[in-house]
Amino acid sequence: MTQGAHGTRRQLERRSAARFAIEQEVRYKLFNRHGVEVGVGKTLNISSRGLLFTTEHALSPGERLEVSVNWPAQLDNHCGLKLVTTGRVVRAQPGMAAVSIERYEFRTQSARTFAANGRS
Repeated sequence: MTQGAHGTRRQLERRSAARFAIEQEVRYKLFNRHGVEVGVGKTLNISSRGLLFTTEHALSPGERLEVSVNWPAQLDNHCGLKLVTTGRVVRAQPGMAAVSIERYEFRTQSARTFAANGRS
């Protein structure tokens, strides 16, 4: 906390990466000792270091995930992209999880997948 010129306190932003409010479909895979659980959700915000999204399952801090996000931009104005990340849950509450991004890559989507996601 810092004290402003008029004696008011404000909380310092501790995040080192800017967050962007992007709402896109998410598919995630939870890797655990029982195998792989698959779920869907929507992004709430994203940065270069992490992702906050809605979940179907209760997730716990420390769990490993692969998260695929339909990316809003297209490659060469006609090929759909998805962002595929791997990381760990750093914060969770019912219906929502924050994941740190440890690794990421952009992949192209097939024409059928791209059209099914409401794009042409």
